[in-house]
Amino acid sequence: MTTSARLLFVGDVVGKPGRHVFSSLYPLIKKREGVDFCVVNAENAAGGSGVNEKSIAPLLAAGADVITTGDHIWRNSGVMDLIKKEHRLLRPANYPPGAPGKGSGLFWSSGGLRVGVINLMGRVFMGPMDCPFRCLTEEASRLREQTRVVVVDFHAEATSEKEALGRFSDGRITAVIGTHTHVPTADERILPEGTAYITDIGMTGSWDSILGREIKAVIHHFQTGIPQRFAVARENPVLQGVIVEVDKETGRALSIRRVFETCPEEME
Repeated sequence: MTTSARLLFVGDVVGKPGRHVFSSLYPLIKKREGVDFCVVNAENAAGGSGVNEKSIAPLLAAGADVITTGDHIWRNSGVMDLIKKEHRLLRPANYPPGAPGKGSGLFWSSGGLRVGVINLMGRVFMGPMDCPFRCLTEEASRLREQTRVVVVDFHAEATSEKEALGRFSDGRITAVIGTHTHVPTADERILPEGTAYITDIGMTGSWDSILGREIKAVIHHFQTGIPQRFAVARENPVLQGVIVEVDKETGRALSIRRVFETCPEEME
């Protein structure tokens, strides 16, 4: 019996190309890497902004165990009803009281490991939210009564805020995984008390783009200041994220490494 498990965290899925590349590649990655559990940030899965039932269905069908989100969670009509009925879809736990849905939960891995997942959002350069530090303390304490393996998707803009939450969490939970900026960082590490940390795991969508959007429109906006429609780019879809290996008994992270997978031409 193995004493460790492998968790895959997938960076922000952007539109149809992101949904397609995840659906195409995840079954292969799961088999090749021995992935036991998969968390996917689908913050931009529906047309490049927000989620809906159509956008998360293929992710769940391909094997995602949990869908996390962020500041675009409420962008699409129907999401209020969807988040009430789909227990695998989380919104940031530090939304003020009264927000529909839930921000954390307990889920089972394919190998029978119970995993606690918390979705949080930052406050620096973001909208007004409750304190993510206080929220993490409360949510982690509750989840750790039932499992030692508790992970966080911290959807935040500021690197300093992400690093602060990582250091604050060290030894309290298994992993703090940063999302939101769509650009993977090279600072993955195991902190001194056994928590895996990375500032951002990137995105799953078109690599030949600007943050998943068509290049010309974004450049034109920066040059002129004129509002543009930022269509989702489609060329060269990739999957980005990290795999964290964890000790099932202690909940400590054993390793963390980045994942960058291209979609073979026959899958595009």
